[in-house]
Amino acid sequence: MIEYESSWRNSFLDPATSNNEPLPKNGRKFIGSMTNLKKPENYLAREVTIDTVMGVLNRLIGDQRKLYQARASDDYYFSEIEKTVYFEDRPKVLNTEVAYIRNISGSTDQNSYTGMIRTTDPAFSSDYSQELWGIIALTFEDLCEFIISGETSTVAIDLDPISIINRLEELNKLKTVENENDISIAYECFSKEFEDFKGLNNKGQVYPISFYCAALYLQLKRLACKYDLTSVLTKSGGLSGISKNGFTKKDFMARYTTGDKKRIWGNPYMREEFVKGEGKIKQLLTKASGQLEVNIDIEREDARHLKLLIDSAGVSSFYLGKKGLAYVSDIRI
Repeated sequence: MIEYESSWRNSFLDPATSNNEPLPKNGRKFIGSMTNLKKPENYLAREVTIDTVMGVLNRLIGDQRKLYQARASDDYYFSEIEKTVYFEDRPKVLNTEVAYIRNISGSTDQNSYTGMIRTTDPAFSSDYSQELWGIIALTFEDLCEFIISGETSTVAIDLDPISIINRLEELNKLKTVENENDISIAYECFSKEFEDFKGLNNKGQVYPISFYCAALYLQLKRLACKYDLTSVLTKSGGLSGISKNGFTKKDFMARYTTGDKKRIWGNPYMREEFVKGEGKIKQLLTKASGQLEVNIDIEREDARHLKLLIDSAGVSSFYLGKKGLAYVSDIRI
């Protein structure tokens, strides 16, 4: 009989690689970030399994190897015994709490930046700057006309990184529109021009932000005939933080600030989901406290030998799951 307290019942590591196989070279991928938790499949519920139990039994006899390593060895003590093991998990208390999870790989904040802003960067002070960035000041109707006509258009816009990124964030809030009439023609223009352009949702509707970002690249092509655009392009020939389908604030601002990207050292492990009839539901980290009863159906002499190993190892308490403290409260033969 094992008593346990605060055993985590969630996982924040990519399940593509399990604990039953060697770790990837760079470890298992962290999927507990706020961005990843927006996807329901990344909110991972966990429970006590036979792997949990066998991991505990190996610890109790002093075997500190990972379970897959022990199972694969010739001296695995439970090689014949494991098939006789059955268990019952009896959680008495289930608590949910907001826990701050730290990603040790050092993720960066998508919407933040550090350092001073370089407003005089050549990207915003060159002869071509107004013609380039003015594209995102167009109305969506005028943007489609610009795409179709092939003519360079000039619209006034404040030329500094903050104004540009603020405008992109405004455009990012525009709702999708039907892919028809001039919009459909503009979409075809982009599809022929750029292989990596997407621009549609699963209903076939157009994302306006994709049109604006792709239009910047279209304008770059047209302006390249008149200007040297080296000062605005990255080494790969693109716009920093802007793809043909969208933008990332941290990557855009990283080019125009004196500091590095802002690191995230943790985030609340929490997923919000809208459920019809119930409203917004918060899914938090669950912790369980209770008892785990493990039964091993073996001969009495084998049972005595197992108990002797446990007593010799002297392991009275250990971790069960993540941060869950457990201890053996009773052993009976």
